[in-house]
Amino acid sequence: MNMKLSQQSLLSIESTIKKAVAKYQISEGEEPSIVTDVHLQPNPTSGELLIYDDDDNELASTTISEWVSYEADDFEKEAERMLTSVLGKVQHSGYFNHLSLMEPYSFTLIDDDKETTSELLLVDSETLIVNDELLKGLDEELDAFLKDLLEK
Repeated sequence: MNMKLSQQSLLSIESTIKKAVAKYQISEGEEPSIVTDVHLQPNPTSGELLIYDDDDNELASTTISEWVSYEADDFEKEAERMLTSVLGKVQHSGYFNHLSLMEPYSFTLIDDDKETTSELLLVDSETLIVNDELLKGLDEELDAFLKDLLEK
């Protein structure tokens, strides 16, 4: 079952992410902040999305009403999919290009114990970031290439 969110909820998630990282906007002559991760914690019971820095300081929060009424067992997977999509949209808009965060840094999904369950987005302007679909079969291709190279 796919989780459906209203446009209002998607915009709320987007604005909450922007609010969470807004304090890291670049100021003239300022050194980059040493934050390695921004942690997102969705809560299916309360519907809250809490966003934390590395020191577990709350940066922003919002409530997503559809999360409370979501009945399926795949909440975390669906929340991960939604959050990854919204983060991708914010990144694509260039919003993360103007932050004083030292790269690379990640947006991670965390559980109730504040343990990372998955990486939602890695921001690193020096490195091309590819998704898992592009990486499928890469090991076999590299092995074949190396084998071919060694046989010559």
